[in-house]
Amino acid sequence: MARLLVVHHTPSPATHAMLLEAIAGANDPAIRGVDVVLRPALTATAVDVLEADGYLLGTPVNLGYISGALKHFFDQIYYPCLDATKGRPFGAYLHGDNDATGAVRAIDAITTGLGWRRAQRYVTVTREVDRSVLTACYELGASLAAGLDLED
Repeated sequence: MARLLVVHHTPSPATHAMLLEAIAGANDPAIRGVDVVLRPALTATAVDVLEADGYLLGTPVNLGYISGALKHFFDQIYYPCLDATKGRPFGAYLHGDNDATGAVRAIDAITTGLGWRRAQRYVTVTREVDRSVLTACYELGASLAAGLDLED
């Protein structure tokens, strides 16, 4: 069975709502053969990453950058997972109050260094989380999981 690891930092109602929709999409009943594993960014480990076939990352944008929790996650897993996870698919959702350019650039740089493959367009929001944003998060989770189901 394929495994999708969801690594998130959800301190706000907006990021929490985005997380719930992404998980609902990843667990869509039409998708079979994918185990969705949820880990807060501060507790996710290199073992979690090594055991997964794909990744969904969620973060608020704080001061134009990814959350410290997600940066901590990447710091912990980078070298232990560097060679073993090359080519694995990932996606991300980000929410901030204004410009998210620096956070997107950080995720791009780190995942490029890891050799991960962006499988879906990021859901990047710098406004209120409305139904269209939640739908995009659902579709992000579903698309990532369905892609793993096809690879399995």
